[in-house]
Amino acid sequence: MIIDAILKLAPNAEVSVNAEDIDQITWLDGNPLNITKEQIQEKLVEIQAEWDSQEYARKRAVLYPDIGDQLDALYHAGVFPEDMAAKLKKVKDDNPKSG
Repeated sequence: MIIDAILKLAPNAEVSVNAEDIDQITWLDGNPLNITKEQIQEKLVEIQAEWDSQEYARKRAVLYPDIGDQLDALYHAGVFPEDMAAKLKKVKDDNPKSG
């Protein structure tokens, strides 16, 4: 996650971090923007806050029906515009379910 913070501060940074230890950063490019540990720590807090704020989305994502099933349900409910419904019907007619 330290590298993620660094790359948010300097997308082209060339850096390695040993054991996720902020004191073990090796700047392969010499740290041309002079990024400080404090800046990295602040960015880590921001990244964590963003992650935490999206917990609901991660939970929802695995619970929603597959997008294909959602679209098929809309098709069968007659929600699509006529031209899109006609295209979908052609695909279904040309490729019927077997069995």
